[in-house]
This record gives sequence, structure tokens and C-alpha cells, in this order.
Amino acid sequence: MVRQRIKIANRKDDLTLNEAFDEFMRKAKIRNLSSETMKTYSNVIKIFFEFMDEGTKTHDISVSDVDEYIFWLKEEKEIRDTTVINYVRHLRAFLYYCMDCGYIKKFKILMPKSDKEIKETYTDDELKRLLKKPDLKKCTFTEYRIWVFENYLLATGNRISTALNLKIKDVDFGNGVITLRKTKNRHQQIIPLSHTLADILKEYLVYREGNEEDYVFCNDFGEHGARRTYQQAVYRYNIKRNVNKTSCHLFRHTFAKKWILNGGDIFRLQKILGHSSIDIVKEYVNMFSCDLQMGFSDFNPLDTLAKPSRTKIKMGGAGRC
Repeated sequence: MVRQRIKIANRKDDLTLNEAFDEFMRKAKIRNLSSETMKTYSNVIKIFFEFMDEGTKTHDISVSDVDEYIFWLKEEKEIRDTTVINYVRHLRAFLYYCMDCGYIKKFKILMPKSDKEIKETYTDDELKRLLKKPDLKKCTFTEYRIWVFENYLLATGNRISTALNLKIKDVDFGNGVITLRKTKNRHQQIIPLSHTLADILKEYLVYREGNEEDYVFCNDFGEHGARRTYQQAVYRYNIKRNVNKTSCHLFRHTFAKKWILNGGDIFRLQKILGHSSIDIVKEYVNMFSCDLQMGFSDFNPLDTLAKPSRTKIKMGGAGRC
């Protein structure tokens, strides 16, 4: 037993960053983290290994290394602040795991600060161009499918991965709801199905065909649509319609913005978007604060009161109080 304890102690002293990360990823698999989360961890740590050699012993890592890494990301790699924060957040999870295991002496990792950027969205004019229905007698199925896909993204605020994992059985026209079985936080959720989207999907499924287990947004052979394929198709579709914004995720931002500007409450918005915290949704309100000024006088209670009489005010004489 003594010999075994000495072996473990030596293992902690000799463990390299790469060995510790392999162990971290095995634990992540045991915790059944999503494949996307696993891929993100892998990509982020690869960047850290560019700065800090993967053969470095874990016990040599200190808070100064993390500080230098953040500086390196900003100055050498010229990565924007929001991305740096994302990198540090994932690195922190790995290093905290190492600390809990006793591989690294414990220290606190503070997240760098950054100014909140205004999230880009599609304008009304751009949406009109994108959502103008193609001529079904002339267009290809691919063009029609992307038109339906963009309508879906705008109507639901879904992430692209969630939308591409939607199956025909998940769309309940009778009850007017959509069941989302694959979300970022891995919690299934049910969201409302808008009347306009319902009509679009009903028509689309006539052309798409398939059974209940098939995916709604498929490839040209009726199989599961690939993320990259749809991103490229959206890019070509948007450019063809003279819209230079080509991100699928902008539809999610646009959904949130339109919801807020139309007077929707942020608690329902949180549920529909699938955010675990209301704080993230509050950021949308702050980001779109300039847009909230539009038509402010039309709704402000003071401005909507009846205008005062134009009778000339008398400052003295009879009736003075």
C-alpha cells in the first residue's frame, strides 16, 4: 500500500499537460458531454499547447502562465476579446480539473474583461429579400429547402445544430408545438410553432416526403443534413439575393431582437432560446438599447397624454394663487 501511494505521488509530479488533458477528456466522456463540447475543448487546448508546450509538466503551471497566455492571444494572435474569453473559460475548466486532482497547485483564474459588442442582425430589408418565396416551378429543391430553413431559423431562434437534428415527428401541427431533442445544454424542450411557419413546413414536407424518423432538413438524398453543407448553402443563397451577411446564427440574434422590439417578455424569450440564465437574455436588451429608442415617444406615457391647452398663460392679476 505504501509503494502504491508513492507511485501515485510520482505520477502527479511527472504528469505532462498532454497526459492530463487526455485524462480530462476521458472524464468528459464519462460525464457524457456532447460531441460539440468535446470538440471545443480539444480545439481550445490545442491553441494553449501552441503557447505552452504539451510536454510541460503540470506542476510547473502557475497563474503567471495563464496571464502570459491571455496576453499572447491578444497581442500575438490578435484574437478579439470575446473569443479570448471563450478560450480562457474552457482552459480554466481543464486547469481547475488538474488542480482538483492535485496535479497543479491551486490558484484562481480571473476571466478577462471585454466591452459587450452589439450583436449583428438582419435588417428588415434584408429579411424581405431572403424570405421572398422562390418560384417553385423554376427553382431547385436545394434553393427551396434553404428558403424554408431560413424561415425556420427566424421563426424559432434555433441554433443550426438544433435545427438540423429536427425530425419530422418532432413537428406537431395538431398541437402547434415543436420538440427540440438536441440542444446545446442537452435538455429537450418544447417551443411554440408559429402559424406562418406551420404553413411553410406543411408545404415543404409534401415535397420533402420521408417518414417520421427522417430529418426535416436533409441533404439531396434525403439523409441527415450536414452543418457545413447548410452553412455553405446559406452563404450562396444570401449572396445571390444581395445580402452580404451569411451567418445562420444571425437569425437567432434577429429573433431575439424582434422579440424584444415587439414587446415580448424576456422570461419567455429565455425559455424559447434555451438559455439557462436570464443574464444572457438581458444582454440582448442592453445590446439592442438603441433600437428600443425607435418610436419611444409613441409609447411613452408622458408623451401620449393629451396635449395641454394652447391658452396663453397669465402670470399675474385675477385668479392668482
